[in-house]
Amino acid sequence: MSEYIHFTKEEREQARRTDLANFLISHGEKVRKSGSEYEWLDGSQKVTIRGHLWYHQYEQKGGDAVDFVRRFYNKDYAEAVKMLLNNCGGQIITSPPIEKSHKPFELPPRNDRMSRVFSYLLLTRGIDKDVLFEFVRRKMIYESANYHNAVFVGYDSSGKPCHAHKRGTVTNNPYKGNVAGSQPEYSFHFNGTSEKLFLFEAPIDMLSYISMHKKNWKEHSYAASCSASDRVLFQCLNDNPNIKNVFLCFDNDEAGQTANKRIADKLNSMNIKSEILIPTHKDWNEDILNGERTDEICRQVL
Repeated sequence: MSEYIHFTKEEREQARRTDLANFLISHGEKVRKSGSEYEWLDGSQKVTIRGHLWYHQYEQKGGDAVDFVRRFYNKDYAEAVKMLLNNCGGQIITSPPIEKSHKPFELPPRNDRMSRVFSYLLLTRGIDKDVLFEFVRRKMIYESANYHNAVFVGYDSSGKPCHAHKRGTVTNNPYKGNVAGSQPEYSFHFNGTSEKLFLFEAPIDMLSYISMHKKNWKEHSYAASCSASDRVLFQCLNDNPNIKNVFLCFDNDEAGQTANKRIADKLNSMNIKSEILIPTHKDWNEDILNGERTDEICRQVL
């Protein structure tokens, strides 16, 4: 049993509001800046950090600084508060109150040409040209003017753009991120007419899978969560009552398969049929670049 430690209300609040990025850095951890937030890896799973708040993208759970130390440093409440108060040799770095952002969503300005995006997606990523041109024709993919990123646009049921995912087109630039104000339930997706929907982590994986399964591909629905969220999936199910079968196609790694299982369990509880499709390599783009055939895909039927 741990000893009783009395903390004042102010000390508890001070610990709770400790800036997590600074806390992690002071403990030798690596964090990466991503827009107005930071990212930290729990093994291979991404945790988003903003001030004293965190959110585990694959477990779909989050909390404040005290919750973070209890979860990731295996401390009880008193130990967590004490650890945070002793952080940085007694210097407490707290984050200011975070106000909810009401910044309106805006698409990045378009470039007049798409040469960089075409080169990147066709040559570097191996996407089929007919598949790519169809998404470009639908104004779902374009090249941004400022940084020449590939922009993947998601629309709501009325045709209004509500989400945009950016991907760097320079080979040595791994930049990727969502535009501020994006609504995750409308991330990059394609609505078909059949009973099938395929869910992916990233737009490029979605395009890669379609490129390997071109026959009648427009009949089916596809969605890229641009994370490990399932919000776009359930929005698609709501907007397309014809969908009866969901295929979960996240990456072939621990994080991806954890997300697959979590979403499959949720679908099962709702009596929605699901199936997990696993790429041979880490993801579907690696499969297409390695020349994998359709019949080599590993399936796990639930």
